[in-house]
Amino acid sequence: MGPVPLCLLLPVTVLAVAVVAVVSEEAAVDDEYTWPQWKVPLVRNRRTVPLGSPSFSAQPQAQLSGMCGIECQRRLPAPSLDDLEKFLSYETVYENGTRTFTSVSVQGLNEVTAWSGNSSSSSRRKREVYGTDTRFTISDKQFSTKYPFSTTVKISTGCSGVLLSPKHVLTAAHCIHDGRDYLNGAQKLRVGVLKEKSRRGKGGKGRGGRGKGKRRRGDKDKEEDDDAEEKEEKGGKGDRKGKGKGRKSRSRRSADSEKPSFRWTRVKQTQVPKGWFKGVSDGVAADYDYAVLELKKAQKVKHMDLGVILSVKKLPAGRIHFSGFDDDRPGNLVYRFCSVSEESKDLLYQYCDAKPGSSGSGVYIRLKEPGKKKWKRKIIGIFSGHQWVDVNGNGVHQDYNVAVRITPLKYAQICYWIHGDSSECQVA
Repeated sequence: MGPVPLCLLLPVTVLAVAVVAVVSEEAAVDDEYTWPQWKVPLVRNRRTVPLGSPSFSAQPQAQLSGMCGIECQRRLPAPSLDDLEKFLSYETVYENGTRTFTSVSVQGLNEVTAWSGNSSSSSRRKREVYGTDTRFTISDKQFSTKYPFSTTVKISTGCSGVLLSPKHVLTAAHCIHDGRDYLNGAQKLRVGVLKEKSRRGKGGKGRGGRGKGKRRRGDKDKEEDDDAEEKEEKGGKGDRKGKGKGRKSRSRRSADSEKPSFRWTRVKQTQVPKGWFKGVSDGVAADYDYAVLELKKAQKVKHMDLGVILSVKKLPAGRIHFSGFDDDRPGNLVYRFCSVSEESKDLLYQYCDAKPGSSGSGVYIRLKEPGKKKWKRKIIGIFSGHQWVDVNGNGVHQDYNVAVRITPLKYAQICYWIHGDSSECQVA
């Protein structure tokens, strides 16, 4: 075979280069939509000692104030390993009121040295709701009891939370502890999981009402006083008398059946990092506004995994999502999504409209799993709520909606609380 003319080789070469360029570009774009994999440090139990029982005297706060925010924290020195181990040490409060303190050691710490998420936004919006309220009420049980909305739970102290496992809930630390003492309602803490109401009789099993006794015994676990929707149901029972009233009652019951109710479960134990306590972490207490609740009974609801992301603002969409039980819409699940205005390694300022009651919600995003085409939602933060933060450390406060980020170190600690061995999740 003779030599191939140059005029034929050139188009083939150009085509090959173009194909390689397109493939490389697609791979780069795909990487932007893929969950990064992190080598997670190990958090190990060093020593556990008993403490006296808490007084449970603190009262819930609608807003947090005086926290050192992103700008304020930039002037603080980087914490040492000893500092981090002190902040990550934690208290455990059990359902019988007893309390322990556990000191921890951190191994294999691999901190991110260059964090590019400290750029400030030139224009900052304030308040809980920014202009037009962009929240969505998920009132239909066909949606509110389905994933991912079904992972959102209600805390009996008035906050929200998110299921991390069948028996573990992530929420904000201030929903349990005000920094000095545990809240008054934390002694008998309960978690409400959304459930679909049965359209059958009270017994819940066919016309004969089999299982009626079991349903009544289970009602002891309900926290009806904390659920406005349950109150409305009780108020409608007297309408059954009389033919005309009965018709209205059936109509009302039909409408109410479309709304979800809660299945309440007792909390077995609560774990709060020492970094949240007053006088321990000084200016970085806001970074540790998270807690994990272990439930007495496993829930038959799909949970959401934790994830770690370097920068939310650099994601292609740059949006975060979360759902909670806002106080101004009692009995309803409220969903929202928004962009992030500013971020640091531990905190997020964002534009999501929110009201008290949504604190403790799991902030999540959706990316592809590594090596797969399947998209997966993961929790990257905890919504701390509307806060008045110290901007420059000089007492000047500004209000923001703040979320606490999940870092590799926090991932390791929360994993340790869930599994008892952080080596089970060395890769986030």
